[in-house]
Amino acid sequence: MSDEQTGGKSHMSDAAIRIEGLRKTYRGGKGQPEKQALKGIDLTVPRGSVFGLLGPNGAGKSTLINILAGLVVKSAGNVSIWGFNQDQNPRSSRAAIGVMPQELNLDPFFTPRGALEVQAGLYGVPKAQRRSDEILELVGLSDKAEAYARTLSGGMRRRLLLAKALVHHPKILVLDEPTAGVDIELRQMLWSNVRKLNEQGMTIILTTHYLEEAQEMCDEIAIINHGEKIAQDSTANLLGRMDSRTMVIVPDSPVVDLPATDGVEATLRDDGSLVLQYSSALTSAEQVLESVRAASIRIRDVRTEEADLEDVFLALTSSRADEPVDDQDQPRSGMHRVKL
Repeated sequence: MSDEQTGGKSHMSDAAIRIEGLRKTYRGGKGQPEKQALKGIDLTVPRGSVFGLLGPNGAGKSTLINILAGLVVKSAGNVSIWGFNQDQNPRSSRAAIGVMPQELNLDPFFTPRGALEVQAGLYGVPKAQRRSDEILELVGLSDKAEAYARTLSGGMRRRLLLAKALVHHPKILVLDEPTAGVDIELRQMLWSNVRKLNEQGMTIILTTHYLEEAQEMCDEIAIINHGEKIAQDSTANLLGRMDSRTMVIVPDSPVVDLPATDGVEATLRDDGSLVLQYSSALTSAEQVLESVRAASIRIRDVRTEEADLEDVFLALTSSRADEPVDDQDQPRSGMHRVKL
């Protein structure tokens, strides 16, 4: 029996999306080599989670999302969406997922209400089950329901993209860079809606360049680079992989001589604080404090600073890079280490 005949329950109990050995190869132009956009990715997205899909530009995120949305044909591998195998039940798998694209691609001559009605029709949603007005209210476009899309601001168009992704009641919502270039008000509205939808049971997949958003919003995160998955774990565990530590000393008097100890990088901030970065695998906090005392520095106050997702992201993508990265993509210090 097919997934559809059995209700698609084979994987539903534990995974919203299951990807195995996913590959995508684009043919090269005349005289150009093929390009491997995805190189055998395995990925499982838990049901009911807010899942972050992160990676630098060109990592393969958009290709993966377009395969999930049915817009790009994979070269190899298996994809199941809400228990429906994409090859065996393409309509059911597409119906289970809604995608809010990054590009503002809207018909300028449709009103928001009209755009939602057309979108619902394309997905075969019966008129009695359509919730166009309810969705417009959710995204804050009720007062623009009959305005032509071409008259909407950029932020309102982004809201309309979210509304279109919701018309067929998907189990999974993919947000591709949803807050890129938007103002603070729209960003807060989007995240408020995401939390509300997730509380109602919807699985959210988020790609973003704002790592603080991923750190705040996501339960679990996968990082891909050069078409390969290089990490997947809970957000808390990813942060815990960093063994780089930062100790900040507030001295009693201005520091004249910086501590000199192997494995410890000492710098001064503009406010006079002494910053000591070290690897916890190689150096203990006590050794760092001993180096401070040896430099005759009296301590007024001391605190530690935790690693954030940006540290993890930069350390992983830099350490696994197959080709050089730009200077701005380098870790913020040479002390970042990640336990893999």
